[in-house]
Amino acid sequence: MSAAAVPELKQISRVEAMRLGPGWSHSCHAMLYAANPGQLFGRIPMRFSVLMQMRFDGLLGFPGGFVDRRFWSLEDGLNRVLGLGLGCLRLTEADYLSSHLTEGPHRVVAHLYARQLTLEQLHAVEISAVHSRDHGLEVGAAVRAPPPTPGFGSGPAEGTDGCWGSCVSHCTPRKTESVAFPIS
Repeated sequence: MSAAAVPELKQISRVEAMRLGPGWSHSCHAMLYAANPGQLFGRIPMRFSVLMQMRFDGLLGFPGGFVDRRFWSLEDGLNRVLGLGLGCLRLTEADYLSSHLTEGPHRVVAHLYARQLTLEQLHAVEISAVHSRDHGLEVGAAVRAPPPTPGFGSGPAEGTDGCWGSCVSHCTPRKTESVAFPIS
């Protein structure tokens, strides 16, 4: 895919996003993560585990989906979608992180939420996902994605946190620094 094919994202505030007219679609996704003190192969620090899902189109993504703003608030719509795909989690406005829009043939506003869980809570969400209504249909398996590891394979340069470390460092409640994420 060429760089020209990737839509340009523009960060906007939550208030600005709510003022957009009916010609805009809203998608809400959640990054659920947990600090992970474990080591891969007994020597590579894990640091964090991040929950992702195999989507119907074969791509990995954060749990979530489109929200019909005519019937749902962002959080109610996100919780409805999470209930269908994960089954057991409720996010609130306090978990909101950022909003980005893309103009073009598809006018979409993507809202990102994040919540840090314990490893035990993350495991419970993984177990619940298997029993959710949409498991095996719109979404497949929940995947615990380890962060890229410096100096191992094709990961980021030695001494960096990689993309998960960077993204997770922004995910504290009420913090709204820019976190770029693709809309697909």
